Amino acid sequence: MKQKNKSVTMSSGNVFEDLGITNPEMHLLKADLGIAILKILKEKKLTQEKASQILGVEQPEISKLKNGNYSRFRVERLFLFLNLLGRNVDIYVKKTRSHHPTQRVIAA
Repeated sequence: MKQKNKSVTMSSGNVFEDLGITNPEMHLLKADLGIAILKILKEKKLTQEKASQILGVEQPEISKLKNGNYSRFRVERLFLFLNLLGRNVDIYVKKTRSHHPTQRVIAA
């Protein structure tokens, strides 16, 4: 069996950057926050209807979150959702390392 030569490109660690999407750090931050929200909803076993009541949005907004459509939400709104779900959001500002000159925004 003949094996084809395949080229492999190492990921930057940000799929949005790898795909050439504008403002990849913001997209990654929103995705990280959205995933955190979804984990909490699952942990609390909330229906979309109950989640929409807690977060003060219509049920289709919860559906958009569950479908990974985070780009329509502002970061501040995702922070608010986390607060409403009983979570604190802490922001740390650190000096950039000399070997990593680009900006990073991480949600953990």
